[in-house]
Amino acid sequence: MSQRRSFTHEIARTAKLAAPLVAGHMATGMVGLVDSLIAGRHGTATLAAVSVGSAMFWLPMLIPLGTLMALPPKVSAFDGAGQRERIAPVFRQTLWLALLLGGLMWLLVTWLPLVMAPFGITESIRPGATAFLHGIRWGVPALTLYLAMRYLCDGLHFSLPTMLFGIGGLLVLAPLGYAMAFGRWGFAEMGAGGLGLASAMMFWLQMLCFALYLAFAKRFAALGLFARFEWPNWALQRDLWKTGLPIGVTVAMEGSLFIVTALLIGRLGEVPAAAHQIAINISSLCFMVPFGIAEATTVRVGNALGRQSRPDIYRAALAGLVLVLATQLCSGLVMVLGNEAITALYTQDAAVAALAASLLLYAAVFQFPDGIQVLSNGALRGLQDTRVPMFLAAFAYWGIGMSLGATLGLGFDWGPPGMWVGLIAGLTAAAALLAWRFVHSARRILQA
Repeated sequence: MSQRRSFTHEIARTAKLAAPLVAGHMATGMVGLVDSLIAGRHGTATLAAVSVGSAMFWLPMLIPLGTLMALPPKVSAFDGAGQRERIAPVFRQTLWLALLLGGLMWLLVTWLPLVMAPFGITESIRPGATAFLHGIRWGVPALTLYLAMRYLCDGLHFSLPTMLFGIGGLLVLAPLGYAMAFGRWGFAEMGAGGLGLASAMMFWLQMLCFALYLAFAKRFAALGLFARFEWPNWALQRDLWKTGLPIGVTVAMEGSLFIVTALLIGRLGEVPAAAHQIAINISSLCFMVPFGIAEATTVRVGNALGRQSRPDIYRAALAGLVLVLATQLCSGLVMVLGNEAITALYTQDAAVAALAASLLLYAAVFQFPDGIQVLSNGALRGLQDTRVPMFLAAFAYWGIGMSLGATLGLGFDWGPPGMWVGLIAGLTAAAALLAWRFVHSARRILQA
């Protein structure tokens, strides 16, 4: 097979694996979109409360979301090396890890409302944000278990369940969230609290359906995923923590850059908080596309590593980069050309809509650096190189992005636009540093 044909084949393989991942992540991202659309129709105060509540919920949840990402590269490497008998034990240990993380996150989310006042969140926003957090916290253990199951399938090059269960959950959340927020079909009107509780119920339904699927699907029968009960194996647990915790911290560094930005903007009042929520919803939804491609690249790079096919490591990363650049171009154009039409879907408040439309133009600017940095991170996870990227990400996101954003947005009174300039700077620095790290790590492995 010629090199050009081989590269084209790699792009096709990556796209085929990434497409259901992107659809599944889009469905997950649309959880926030649905919550915000319903909240925006309920009122500006509800939208602002959901904005702050969502930010405070996803900030700690980024740690388990990233830590459990240790599973796909390990599963993919075992699959590539023909060691499929090692997949079930590491999966069962990941379930224990997911339970532990879910319990810890439940406790943390329970106590998070206590930091709203010290953090300076506007007093009118606090009750609704607290109600949202106290509702959604009940779904945390289900969410971490669901992630472990999803990552197993992703590592096996079978991402269709991610899409189906993600879309299925969304179809449940939309009517249920509407009913519980507005008080329809026998439910009391609960506003932001109802949206949080509806999200928790959706998480449990997704997890239970996924578990039943893995237990009875013929595709997974030979793996024996639930063939036996095993207590935590501390050697395997240490290995998962060693690989996964730096991933979790890296994901948290990036996600918290956006989330803390939302919390800081929440100090400026309801209109800036609501406008930022609209813009960040759209940005987050678009981010699910390169994020899905990055996860597919993790699997493809990990599989090449397991097969000891060194040229395929570069080929897999380059294929992912081509796909990401194409998708980010589309996202940027949508934000530039459709910013006003998009904001009109969320709110009828003219002040909120005007500010949100301007913030979408800033979001369009960082589409390329955002795509490159998440793709580089995904390729590095495939190499199981996670520790150094963690420090590089921390420096870029916080040393550059948050420092500049807080200085411009709050120190120089630029408001939300200043915070978004910081986001652009942080993501651009991360793109450069992480791309350099991948080239360095891949060259080191190729020379080994």
